[in-house]
Amino acid sequence: MPKAARIPTSVPVSSTSESSDTVQFVSVALFSGIGLLISLVVVILGIQGVWS
Repeated sequence: MPKAARIPTSVPVSSTSESSDTVQFVSVALFSGIGLLISLVVVILGIQGVWS
């Protein structure tokens, strides 16, 4: 007698994609914030770099 696999009609969606999106957003925001802070300090102190 053949056996058939039962496939559920609705697949539960886990919240791992939402937490992954949050982690990516936080990492990008932190990276951008650090870059802006360094740029602000460089401009305030008047440090001349390669772009001078």
